Amino acid sequence: MIIATKALGFVVLKIYWRGIKSTIIMKRRSFVQSGSLAVTFSAFTPLLNMINPATYQMKLLRRNVGIFNEKGGTIGWLIQPDGIVVIDTQWKEQSQHLLEEIQKQQSGPVDLLINTHHHGDHTSGNIAYKGIAKHILAHENSNINQRTSAEKNNNVADQLFPDLTYSDRWQQSIGDEIIDIQYLGPAHTNGDSIIHFQNANVVHCGDLVFNRRYPYIDKSAGASIENWIEILQQMQSYYDNDALFIFGHAREGYDVTGNKNDLAAFADYLTALLEFVTKEIRSGRSREQILTTTAIPGAPQWIGDGIERSLNAALDEIVRE
Repeated sequence: MIIATKALGFVVLKIYWRGIKSTIIMKRRSFVQSGSLAVTFSAFTPLLNMINPATYQMKLLRRNVGIFNEKGGTIGWLIQPDGIVVIDTQWKEQSQHLLEEIQKQQSGPVDLLINTHHHGDHTSGNIAYKGIAKHILAHENSNINQRTSAEKNNNVADQLFPDLTYSDRWQQSIGDEIIDIQYLGPAHTNGDSIIHFQNANVVHCGDLVFNRRYPYIDKSAGASIENWIEILQQMQSYYDNDALFIFGHAREGYDVTGNKNDLAAFADYLTALLEFVTKEIRSGRSREQILTTTAIPGAPQWIGDGIERSLNAALDEIVRE
């Protein structure tokens, strides 16, 4: 709603939009010359767009492969006339937004929905694909973790679980794309999938990469920092230099896509984390003292909130060893 009032040769426009109030002052002559309030309203459309911006992004990367981002872990997609594939689902509302965008490009069911791992910001939107996705695929441990978490949280009815699982490797052609999926052992969890669109040469890492952001290391689901480092090193050797990687999360100011240099940087962060915490334990510092750390030496790009998640996970892993 816009309310216009006159005051000392000026027109005061008060804009009320979804609980937000903005006030704009303009000269009466400019207001009169606009011809009508409707025209004036259109003149302030950019402002209203800033107040209520688009909440999600649909971005094409290569060939028919792209990403969707709104809230949660980055979603990957393949949209082509002969098949549709989606990787991860964020939350139900976000998945509904993605499905609306997919239908604008290609009607029909989703041939395959893949979950990189079980966490809620990657699987809570699965339910939006009920009756739409032909199959849901995840690593066998991810499937177990998702079911266990749902039972623990008493929200089984809100879930749509995988009907297909694999143990080490899974591969299938859909349309003109070859989808190759690997499990290389425990890392972020004990059920992390790496999905490679071979022809596009795009690799969805799930949460195996937090780009310049402190990671969540789920020790309750079998995470291993030491093996995580090895997996990132294997990935750098296995994929060629042209490979484009999709990351689960990134710190503000950084992208959720990148190259092998970003994998190396994150491996260096995890290495620095283990080395630092090991040194602190050997020096006799307590857990409480170590948790007061505000930065990991040797990892200057990792800043902001969440360092305690890394420190606690590293402490748990080192102490148990």
